[in-house]
Amino acid sequence: MSKRRFLWTLLALVATAAAFSGIVDDAGQAYAEKAFKRALVTFAVARTLNGVISVAQGTEVAVEPGGVGVNFSVGQVLDPVNDLVERFSAVMLVAASSLGLQNVLLRMTSWWGVTAALAIVAVVVTATVWWPEGRTRYLKPAMRLLLVMLFLRFAVPVLIIGTNLVFDTFLEAEQAAATSALESTRSEIEALNEESAPPQNDDQSLMERLGSMIDESFESLNVADRLERLKHSASNASEHIINLIVIFVLQTIILPLVFVWLLVELLKGIAVRTTRF
Repeated sequence: MSKRRFLWTLLALVATAAAFSGIVDDAGQAYAEKAFKRALVTFAVARTLNGVISVAQGTEVAVEPGGVGVNFSVGQVLDPVNDLVERFSAVMLVAASSLGLQNVLLRMTSWWGVTAALAIVAVVVTATVWWPEGRTRYLKPAMRLLLVMLFLRFAVPVLIIGTNLVFDTFLEAEQAAATSALESTRSEIEALNEESAPPQNDDQSLMERLGSMIDESFESLNVADRLERLKHSASNASEHIINLIVIFVLQTIILPLVFVWLLVELLKGIAVRTTRF
C-alpha cells in the first residue's frame, strides 16, 4: 500500500511538472505545424493537378505536317485519372482540416486553466493519499479525477507526437516521392496544354514550305511520343494518388484514434490496478 501511495504521488508530481514546463506541448506543436504544412502543400499539388487536367480535357494537340491534320486528344488520355484526382483533393481537404483541428485542440488543452486544474487535482490526490482519514472516503474519486485530467491535458499532444513519429519512421519517404511524382505529371500536362500548331506563312517559297513540312513531321512524332509518356505518367499518378490517400487517412484518422484508444486503455489499467488499497 505504501508503494502505491508513492507511485500516485510520483505520477501527480511528474504530470504537474510536465504540464507547467510545456515540454510535451512544444513537441506536439512542432509536429502539428509540420504535418499541417505538409498536408497543405500536398493539397495544393492536388488542386493544381486537377486544374491542368481540366484544361487538358477540353483541348487537342494539333500538328499539320504538309496540311495533313494530326490531332491528339490529351483529355482522352487523362480522363481515367481525373475523377481520382478530384476525390484525392476532397480527401486532402479533410486531412488538412483534421490537422488544423488538432492544432486548435492542442492550444485549448495547453491553456493555463487546464494546467491549473490538473495541478489542483494533483495536490488533492497527493494530500488524500497520505491522509489516513481521507483515504477511505475520498481517495478513489480523487484518483479517477486525476486520470481524467491527465487524459484531457495530454491526450492531444500525445496522439500528435505518436502519429508523427510513425509517419516520420515509415511514411515520410513514400509521401515525398509520391508528391514529387504528381508534380512531374502536372508539369508534363502543362507542357502539352501549351502545345500549339506552328503558324503558316503563305509567302513562303517552295523550299521553305518543304522545310516546314519536314519540321512539322518531326514535331508530330515528338508530340505522339510525349502522349505515350503521358499515358505512362497518368498510370503512375493513379498509383501515387492511392498511396497518398492511404498515407493521409492513416495519419489523420486511423492513427489518432489508435493512440487515443491506447491512452484510454492505459489510464483504465492504471485505475484498476492502483486504486485497490
